[in-house]
Amino acid sequence: MDLYFVRHGKTEWNLEGRYQGGSGDSPLLPESIADIKLLANRLSDIDIKHVYSSPLKRAKMTSEVLIEDLGKDIPITLVDGLREFNLGIMEGQKFSDLEVEMPEVVHAFRYSPLDYDYKKIKGESFEDVADRTTKAIYNIVANYEPDDSLVIVGHGASSVDMIQSLLGKSISEIRDYGGLSNTSLTHLDYDAENKKFKLIKWNETDYLNKELDKSDTL
Repeated sequence: MDLYFVRHGKTEWNLEGRYQGGSGDSPLLPESIADIKLLANRLSDIDIKHVYSSPLKRAKMTSEVLIEDLGKDIPITLVDGLREFNLGIMEGQKFSDLEVEMPEVVHAFRYSPLDYDYKKIKGESFEDVADRTTKAIYNIVANYEPDDSLVIVGHGASSVDMIQSLLGKSISEIRDYGGLSNTSLTHLDYDAENKKFKLIKWNETDYLNKELDKSDTL
């Protein structure tokens, strides 16, 4: 089974360098609509059975635009377990401000998950996010045949946690492959018989035909 994980298109808060988290949200940028069309071109030859999306507006809109651009009658289901990290008091705040106010929390969130003090920001732990997101994926794949292809649209931080956990990585290894870029594609193969996931491609962005900057990746 082929699973194609998509991070939502770039938003206004992404551009401004603000944490959105599981409650904050902002509109997709106009350029993101063009990027989603390029993603659709990349996926055009794949027989996608279903699109599953986080219910947050930025992911839902990415899913809807993608299906429209594919020009196919593909069903979409919103799955609450795919939403972004609850980032508590960090949501809506600028990265640069928090790097001054609580540098150890920001550094741990981005680079050292084992040291992340989620209680300090009244947020959600890497363990909790890994648990809810992987449960969501196992519930999804249980409904399909081995040759099916699915698209999963989610977020930067929670998708990194989810995908690495599906691959059997420990919390200390979650950030080993780096982050995921807006409108990126990460491809996993799922062996249903053995319930094992295999990484085919991490954070593919070549089809976007542009040079990414630091605000594109989380």
